Amino acid sequence: MKLNESNKSKVLSMVKTAVFFALVFTFVITSVGSVGADANKPTIVLIHGGWDNSTGWNAVIAKLQKSGFDVIAPANPLRSLASDAAYVSSVLDTIEGPIVLVGHSYGGAVITNAAIGHGNVKALVYIAAFAPDVGESLFQLVTMNPGSQIGPATLITRPYPLPNGGQGIDLYLTREGVRTAFAQDLPRKTTDLMFATQRPFSQEAFVEPSGTPAWKSIPSWYLVASDDHAIPPMTQRFMAARAGAQTSEVSASHVPQISQPDAVTEIILQAAESLD
Repeated sequence: MKLNESNKSKVLSMVKTAVFFALVFTFVITSVGSVGADANKPTIVLIHGGWDNSTGWNAVIAKLQKSGFDVIAPANPLRSLASDAAYVSSVLDTIEGPIVLVGHSYGGAVITNAAIGHGNVKALVYIAAFAPDVGESLFQLVTMNPGSQIGPATLITRPYPLPNGGQGIDLYLTREGVRTAFAQDLPRKTTDLMFATQRPFSQEAFVEPSGTPAWKSIPSWYLVASDDHAIPPMTQRFMAARAGAQTSEVSASHVPQISQPDAVTEIILQAAESLD
């Protein structure tokens, strides 16, 4: 079909309009993508502990992102302290610029080891977390003082095959253990979901000795959960003092990142702001 001059002019006008809107759309998408994370701020890396997963950080992540931070919450393998730390270390290798490295519970032992050799990790933040010294295991620390309700009555053990043909043991919390020893300040419907979706961690990780601690060379912050039934608050205060950490306390169970996300976000921001 041949176009007369009038039709050609209309088609040309439509093409120009389409190109204009395409350029505007591209600009808007690019602009939206750049809004949020501030390139001058550190990346926040959040490491969860046993019986948890990365979604446990969701409320904290939302608050940090709203404040303009890039946040990464990788899955902690929960297989052994050495291999878990090596995995997290490999994630840190991919991040440019300063890092605030945060660990909850067993995740604290992981960051204590993973941060070694990473000069861009500028701050460590422990959230009701293990901060072991060289040679210490989680078992030693959790039994240092009375008060932990983690034990045979609250644990389920399940064997799993190892690549070498041997057998490992996974530790799960019982339904009642989640409610009483782990997250007693959350509604039962929430703890029932946590019980069903929990990620176990290997018994090996619970008894494996830790390596040289990064808190001896990196500034640290510690949030003590004063109603913790998993890691006794007395032990948390001991580890925080030994690490020379700037310490705060919150009335919370072992999962303040879920029950008290404002307090957790606040101490992470304190660590991040110290880098300015």
